[in-house]
Amino acid sequence: MLRAAATLAVAAAFATGCASGTGADWSQPRPIPSPVGTLGPGFVDPTSAPTPEATITPEPGSWNGIHPAKGYRVVLLTAGDDGPTKALVTAIEGWAEDEHVDLRTVRAGSDVVPSITKAIDMGPDLIVTAGNNLIDPLALVTASHLAQKFLVVGAEVAEPTHNVTAVDWSGASFRGEGLGASSTYDATSFTPERCAAAIRAGAAAVLTNLTGIVIWLDRL
Repeated sequence: MLRAAATLAVAAAFATGCASGTGADWSQPRPIPSPVGTLGPGFVDPTSAPTPEATITPEPGSWNGIHPAKGYRVVLLTAGDDGPTKALVTAIEGWAEDEHVDLRTVRAGSDVVPSITKAIDMGPDLIVTAGNNLIDPLALVTASHLAQKFLVVGAEVAEPTHNVTAVDWSGASFRGEGLGASSTYDATSFTPERCAAAIRAGAAAVLTNLTGIVIWLDRL
């Protein structure tokens, strides 16, 4: 009996531990927590805010001084198993772990729109996307959910609304099927260093409400 009671106590303690931190309950809405820190010099011109759909080229590392609050709720929405998408997913997961972000993942199948809707319905502070297969469906859905913030890493949505921010670089500027891009697609440009910088720079922009823009990262 004593051994059984001890086993139950350990199990209960384990369950309680799992319910905290990244296992937190998202069912109740709450204000988005304020970020920690500030942007560094050179991220954006402090005298002139970027216009909607503008492209900015922040100084390397100017995004390192700002961080999400612990428990910031993020859904990683991903589609595809190609090398660039895997590199982005790895970088986003690494960022979430480093920053103590509460990260949930939705992997889209062949019918992408329901997966986007699922991610929105989860009620995150931010949806981060990885995978070119998401771009055309995102263009259809995001404009109808203006209260939800999206961060597109390694691609961009053509004519984004104010809730959609993108991070691109030479080799990663896909805008959807049939649309031109500002650079030729290059899978080898999705290096670990570039992908890590992209999620951090993009998150820094979203956290400071510099949204609806494209962040161009050709310098690290």
